[in-house]
Amino acid sequence: MLISQVKNNDGSITVAVRELGEGARAVKGATSVYALAMEAANSGRSLKAVVEAHGLGEDIDLQDVYAKGLFLPPITHPDAAHLHLTGTGLTHLGSASTRDAMHAAVSKVEEGATDTMKMFKMGLEGGKPKPGEKGVQPEWFYKGNGSQTVAPGGDLVSPSFAQDGGEEPEMAGIYVISDKGAPFRIGFAVANEFSDHVTERVNYLYLAHSKLRPASFGPEIRIGEAPADIRGTSRIIRGGAVLWEKPFLSGEANMSHSFANLEYHHFKYGIFRAPGDVHVHMFGTATLSFGDGIKTEAGDIFEIEASEFGLPLRNTLAIAGEDEITISQL
Repeated sequence: MLISQVKNNDGSITVAVRELGEGARAVKGATSVYALAMEAANSGRSLKAVVEAHGLGEDIDLQDVYAKGLFLPPITHPDAAHLHLTGTGLTHLGSASTRDAMHAAVSKVEEGATDTMKMFKMGLEGGKPKPGEKGVQPEWFYKGNGSQTVAPGGDLVSPSFAQDGGEEPEMAGIYVISDKGAPFRIGFAVANEFSDHVTERVNYLYLAHSKLRPASFGPEIRIGEAPADIRGTSRIIRGGAVLWEKPFLSGEANMSHSFANLEYHHFKYGIFRAPGDVHVHMFGTATLSFGDGIKTEAGDIFEIEASEFGLPLRNTLAIAGEDEITISQL
C-alpha cells in the first residue's frame, strides 16, 4: 500500500492511499498521515488495518495533484520542531569510492587509506550482525527539523553561502514514536538527501555543515518492508532536456549495513524516542551527479524514481538570497 498527503484549499489535509498500479482514494475521517500512524502505534494495530477501519472515500487523481502542486510531504508533524531529518552515509556497496577519492585528493593521502574508507570497511565487516548481536555503528548526520522538509514538486533552496547544491537519491525510513516511547516504522519512501558536496570536499570534518540543507521525500510512502533489491533512476533535467541520468541501487542486497542495524544505532539514543515525534531517516546512496563532474544550476530539476515506491520525486533547485545576520547583545 502507498500513502500520501494532499493539500486542500482550506489548509486541511486529504490522505490518499492506493495499491501500486491502481488509482488512489481518500481515507475517510483521516486528518493526516501522522494522525493515522499515531493511532496505529498507540493501538497495537498495523497502519494498513487502521486505514481499512476508517474506510475509503472519493477517488483522487494523483497526477492532477502533482501538476497543480498540491502534494505535501507524505508525513508532517503539527509542530515542525518535532520532525527530525537525519541520515547515515557509507552504507551502500560502492558508496565510498567517490568520497574516498575526493577526501584523499584534499588530504594528500593514498586512496583507500582515508577515514572514509576505514569506516566503509568497518560497515562491510560488521554492518549486518546476526540476530541478537550488535553491529558496528555507521556514520550519522543531522539535516534539520520539519521546517527543512520540501514537498514533492517544491523548490530545494540552496543557501547563498553554499558552494554546491547536489542531489542524493536515497531510501528514507519513516517513523513515529508512540505515546510510550516506542519507535514504529511506517515504511519507506524515495528521498533526495540534498547536500553541498564542494563544502564537504574541503575537509571531511565539514560534512556536518554540508548536510544542513533541505530535503524532499515521497510523494508516497510504501507501507511495510522494503524490497531487498531496489533499482531506481536519478536524473537532472535542464532546459527541458535530460542533462544527466544514472541508475541507483538500494535495499539490503546492495548495502553494507542492514536496515535493522542502522535503525538500532539511531534509536538507541533516548532523545530520538520522545513520544509523538516523527523521524525521517535517510539511508545513503552510491550514486550522485557530483561524482560525474556535474555542476548544478538554479532551475535544474531533480527527478528520482523507483517503481516500487510510487510516483517519482521531482524538485527544482533554487538559490537563496544572502541573509543579513546581526548578533545583538542582550
